[in-house]
Amino acid sequence: MTQSFSKDILTIDAGKEADKIGNQIRMLLTRKLKRRGLVVALSGGIDSSVSVGLAAKALGPERVVALLMPERHSSDDTLDLSKSVAETFGVKWFHEDISGVLEAVGFYRRYDDAVSKAIPEYGDGWKSKIVIPNVMESKGFNLFSIVAQRPDGTQVQKRLPLEAYLEIVAATNFKQRTRKMFEYYYADRFNYAVVGTPNRLEYDQGFFVKLGDGAADIKPIAHLYKSQVYQMAAFLGVPEKIRNRPPTTDTYSMPQGQDEFYFSLPYDRMDLCLYGKNNGYAPTDIANTLGLTPDQVQRVYDDIDTKRVTTRYLHLMPQLIEDVPEIKE
Repeated sequence: MTQSFSKDILTIDAGKEADKIGNQIRMLLTRKLKRRGLVVALSGGIDSSVSVGLAAKALGPERVVALLMPERHSSDDTLDLSKSVAETFGVKWFHEDISGVLEAVGFYRRYDDAVSKAIPEYGDGWKSKIVIPNVMESKGFNLFSIVAQRPDGTQVQKRLPLEAYLEIVAATNFKQRTRKMFEYYYADRFNYAVVGTPNRLEYDQGFFVKLGDGAADIKPIAHLYKSQVYQMAAFLGVPEKIRNRPPTTDTYSMPQGQDEFYFSLPYDRMDLCLYGKNNGYAPTDIANTLGLTPDQVQRVYDDIDTKRVTTRYLHLMPQLIEDVPEIKE
C-alpha cells in the first residue's frame, strides 16, 4: 500500500500504455512467435474492441483480421457493433455464424434439456439466462437461479439445481471453444497469432473458458483492469455506442450483465476491490470509497480468493507425478 485509496487510483496515461503494449506486440510477433499478424475475435464488447484497436495501432490494420462469430442466442446488435469496430479501425473481417456447428454438436438441445430440469415447460420461443445475487443482496453462498422469458414476454425465475447448472455451463462452453477453433483456422491460414481478450479482472478471476476464450498466443490487455480498458477505448476511438454499453457476456439468449452471472459487484467497484486486495488495503481502508461496509468488502475479498482457487490451471511436471499422494476412499 503506497498511496491513499480513491476512485481515481486506476487512472492511467492511455497513450503511453498503448505505446508500451504496441512495442510488446511487435517484439513478441517478430522474436518469439514468428507470425505476420494477429487474429482477434470481435464480440461487440469493450475488451475485444480495444484489442482490435491496439493490434491495428501496433501493426497497421492490414496485418489484423477480425472474426465476427455470432450465433442464434447472440444479441441482435452483436453483428452490427462488431462490424462498426472493424470498420473504425480499418481491419479485414470475416463473418462465421457458428449456429450450425452448435446445432451439430447438440448444444441447443442440451441447453434446453438442462433448463427444463428447473422449468419443465421451457421450450421453443423461450429465452433465458443464469443469475446470482450480488454482495449487497447476499451474505452467504452464491446460489444460481435461472431467469426465463416466455414467448409472450412474461418471466419466471427458479433456483437452479446443481446438476442443471453444471449442464448449462458445460453446454454454453461449446460456444467459446467453437469460436477458438475458427480463430486458429484463420491464424493458420494467414500465419497470424491469436489474440486473447480478457482484461485483468477476468484473467485474475478465471472468467474465461479453458481451451476456449482462455486460449491465445498473446493477451495484450490482461494486465489492465476493466475500468482501464474503458480509458484505453476512449483514447483509441472505439465507437461511443460500445463504450457506453454495459458489459455483457452475450452468451445467453436473454441480456446478461457480467455481475449478474459471475462477479460480486459491477466492474467499476469490482476493479477497485481487486486492486485493494492486490495492494494490501484492508476492507476498512476502501469501504467508504466504494459505498460498501467493511463486511461487504471482506466478502468480495473472500470471493476473489475462492475464484482464484477454483479456476486456476494446475501443471503437474511428469517427474513430480510420482510424488502426488494417493487419494484413498
